[in-house]
Amino acid sequence: MIGLVGCRGGRLSAVKVPIASWPGYEYFYLARQRDLDTRSGLRIELAEYPDPQSIVHAYLRGELSLAQLTTVEAVDLCGRAPQRCPVVVLVLDESRGADQLAVHRGIASIAALKGRTVAATYSTLGPYVLHRALERHGLSFSDVKLRNMPMAQMPSALASGEVQAAAFFPPFSDYAARDGQSRVLFDSRSIPGEIFDVLVVAPDFLQEHGALLPPLLRAWQEAHRVAKIEPKEAVALMAKREQLSPAEFRAAERGLIYFSLEQQREMLRPGGLIATNLEAVQRVQQQLGLTRPDAPLPAVQGGFVEAALR
Repeated sequence: MIGLVGCRGGRLSAVKVPIASWPGYEYFYLARQRDLDTRSGLRIELAEYPDPQSIVHAYLRGELSLAQLTTVEAVDLCGRAPQRCPVVVLVLDESRGADQLAVHRGIASIAALKGRTVAATYSTLGPYVLHRALERHGLSFSDVKLRNMPMAQMPSALASGEVQAAAFFPPFSDYAARDGQSRVLFDSRSIPGEIFDVLVVAPDFLQEHGALLPPLLRAWQEAHRVAKIEPKEAVALMAKREQLSPAEFRAAERGLIYFSLEQQREMLRPGGLIATNLEAVQRVQQQLGLTRPDAPLPAVQGGFVEAALR
C-alpha cells in the first residue's frame, strides 16, 4: 500500500488511492494529473476499478488500505469485516440529486413498480436509495423483484425492458439517459443529509502511516481549488476519464455538494453530522437485514483535517 518513489531528486511516500466512475471521486485523479500531490509532499498512486462495488471487495480482500466510499458502504464494511472497520477521515461530497432511481419510460410511477424487476448493486448504496424511494409510496423490498446487477449493465437492461427500474448514479445514469428510454422518479434531493461520500482508512494504516494523511488531504483540497480557477481544463480531464462529455460531467456535479476542509471541522467532530449519519445509516441497514446487528460503526476522526489546515 505504501512505497517510496523518486521525485525531483528526493524520495516521497506513495499512497495507493482507488478510483471508480463517480464524479466526486475524480479529485484525487486531478491532483495526480496536475502534480498537486508531490507539491503537497507525497505521491498518489491511482488504482482504477470498474465500479464502487469492486472497491468494496478489494478492501475486504485486504488489497486496499484507503477507499473512497459512501457512508452506506462504510457501514457495510464494518458488518462484513469488523476487524477492518474503516475510519472516516474526509468528506468527499454530499449527494443532492446525483443518486437516482430511474424507471423504464413505460412505468408511470414508483407505485407501479410493485411486482416489477428493479436493478441494484449490492454492497453499494443502491439498496438504500431504493428502500427510501419505495417506503415513500408504501412499498418495501418484498413488493419488488430485486436483481443484483453491475451498474455498467443497467443502462442496456433498462432500455431493453429486462428491468423496469435501476438504482444508480453518474456516469451510469447519464449513459441510460442518452437514449431516452428511462426517466428519473426519485433522487437524493429528497433525502438531504443522508448520502455522503467519504475517504476511509483501515485501522492498521492509520496507526502506521497516519502522518501521510494531512498531505493527502491538502492535495485533494488543492485539486478543488484548481478546478475552480481553471474549470474548463479540470472538467475536461475528469470527464474524459468518466467517458462523459464536459457538459454531462458538469450536470452530474450539480447533484453534488463539496465541503472545504475548513467546513469539515464541524462535520467530523464527535457527535457531528457524519457520526450522526453513520448511526442513521446503520439503523436502516439493520432494519433491512443488510448488516449484522452487532456490527461496529465506522469511527470518525477529524484530526487529520485539522492537521491538513495547519
